[in-house]
Parts: sequence; C-alpha cells; structure tokens
Amino acid sequence: MTGEFVAFFILSLLTIGGAVFMISFTRVVHMVISLGITFISIAGLFVLLGAEFVGVAQVLVYSGAISILMLFGIMLTKHDAQDEGTGRTWKNRFILLFVVGLFGLLFWGVQNTPWPAPPPPTASPVSNAKEIGLEVFTKYVIPFELLSVLLLVALVGAIIMAKKEGDNE
Repeated sequence: MTGEFVAFFILSLLTIGGAVFMISFTRVVHMVISLGITFISIAGLFVLLGAEFVGVAQVLVYSGAISILMLFGIMLTKHDAQDEGTGRTWKNRFILLFVVGLFGLLFWGVQNTPWPAPPPPTASPVSNAKEIGLEVFTKYVIPFELLSVLLLVALVGAIIMAKKEGDNE
C-alpha cells in the first residue's frame, strides 16, 4: 500500500461523503460547505492523476462559485432561528446503509479487476499547462474566442435585464 493509494482512498471518501452530505443536509450553509469539500477533493484527485493545471483551475473556479452560491443561497432563502427536525431518520439510515453497501461493492470490484500494466514513462516530462495552452490557442482558438464573446453577451444581457427590473420597481 503506497502513499498515493492512501491519498486516493481518503480523497475519494471525502468526495463521495461531501456529495452525500450535500444532498442530505437541510441548512444551506452546511450544504455549501460539503459541496466545497467535494470540489476540493476532486481537485486533489486531479493532482493525483497528474493534471495539476486542471486541479488548480478547479480550486480557483469553484472557490469563487462556492462563495457566490453561499452569498445568494443565504441571502435569498428564508431562515428560522431554530432548526426543525426533518423526521426522516429512517430514510437517513437507509441512505447511509445504501451508500456503505455501494462503496463496499465498488471497492470489491476495483480490488478484483485485473488492471493492465501502465506504459513505461517517457523520456521527457510534459507540462500540462503548456500542452493545454498550445491546444487552446492553436487548434481551438476560434471556439475559445467565440466562447469569450458569448460570455460577454450574456453578461451585458444580465445587466440589461437587471436594469429593467430595477426601473419597474
């Protein structure tokens, strides 16, 4: 058992656990925190796979998205000072039992699958960020620019719609 396997095991548990907790919590703040744990764990899995650039982009993009989600989720929903019980204890126990059983089945399947040997490493290491940059700005430059124009149009449209709603009040 290597350190990489232990890190993968822990990050996988955090990813699955955060996702399950996200759908089973009742308070918005708890949901957002568990969603953040899930996204950070996924970024860790990307780093383990050797895609450091994608892992860092995951943290940068989703940390901003999580903070906006928390801001709007807390501001736009009604909150009571007391936490009401959901009365779903038997459902929560069933969900926990199902998740543990599914994890056990998947773990058994992964352990008993004959995996092919990995190819030998190449002589020169490849930089992920450099390869992604070369692909985006040579082969996919037109779709990249069209996407930036589309996002700009969506931003201007959102500002115009918000201004119209503000004028009506």
